[in-house]
Amino acid sequence: MELVFNDTVKAGTAEIYNKLKKSIPDLEWPVLAPYIFEINKIKKKNDFVILAHNYQTPDIFYGIADVVGDSLGLAIKGSKVKEKNILMCGVHFMAETAKIMSPEKKVYLPDMKAGCSLAESITAEDIRKLKKKYPNVPVVTYVNTSADVKSETDICCTSANAVKVVESLGVDEVIFLPDEYLAKYVSLNTNVKIISWKGKCEVHEKFSKKDVLEIKSRYKDLEVVSHPECPPDVIAASDFTGSTGSMINHVKNTKAKNIFLVTECSMSDNVQIENPNINFVKPCNLCPHMKKIELPKILDCLKNYNNEIKIDQDIAKNAKKAISRMIEVGR
Repeated sequence: MELVFNDTVKAGTAEIYNKLKKSIPDLEWPVLAPYIFEINKIKKKNDFVILAHNYQTPDIFYGIADVVGDSLGLAIKGSKVKEKNILMCGVHFMAETAKIMSPEKKVYLPDMKAGCSLAESITAEDIRKLKKKYPNVPVVTYVNTSADVKSETDICCTSANAVKVVESLGVDEVIFLPDEYLAKYVSLNTNVKIISWKGKCEVHEKFSKKDVLEIKSRYKDLEVVSHPECPPDVIAASDFTGSTGSMINHVKNTKAKNIFLVTECSMSDNVQIENPNINFVKPCNLCPHMKKIELPKILDCLKNYNNEIKIDQDIAKNAKKAISRMIEVGR
């Protein structure tokens, strides 16, 4: 069926367009709107809930998503919805986490090649070798990892609760995986010795102290808000550092006229829509994996139930233990 921008589609997407019109060029809307209209119709018919990460583009984030947030928040909220099918607008490890948290539901990913440089930096075998090298040292693993890696982990963490999780173990040292920069951030905020890995997020590692200082020199009333996956010198030059959720909350409460969000570009777009009175300075770094998730692929997935996420039961069981233990610690 050919998708066309007719009066029915225009009327059915008018409210969405009104919210997005400052973020999406007029010429693009007639192309996007028919997909948004059809997706919102098909998802209800086929009993899907759509989860979208903060790094998704505004047409997905505001146009079709039922639940938005960070990767863990999406998985937890997804486990509580009534729909039997979950479509994850994010990357592969996020879809796996959603499946771990909702084993009775079917979870789908629009593009199975939507990976993550950080998640792909470490394997379950790598962790087994680390356990042999550092016997009896607990393993703390960032949620931005595969199900296989989580299954070899004592406890998971997010960027928001990493320090809290590490200190909850009551030990002198931990193996903290896989983000090297997040590990350094944690080590600065705890007395626990951190044994780290060399993984990095290809989006956040591209930012430099030079970028931050250059932007600061151009704007007087500017706050630099960074993610702990950024290099240490970027964090040191920032006014606030925190998880995606913390960054969003900080922006909502700031009195600054200009904000530089040191993170993925689409998040700046999405946060700006909710905070129209703030000028967002955007030296952009896009996540190539997140951008693999597009409206045509989403529609195809909803119609044909493509790309179902399947995880070995033992791996899923062990991974859920690590996630559940983290949830008990709290955010």
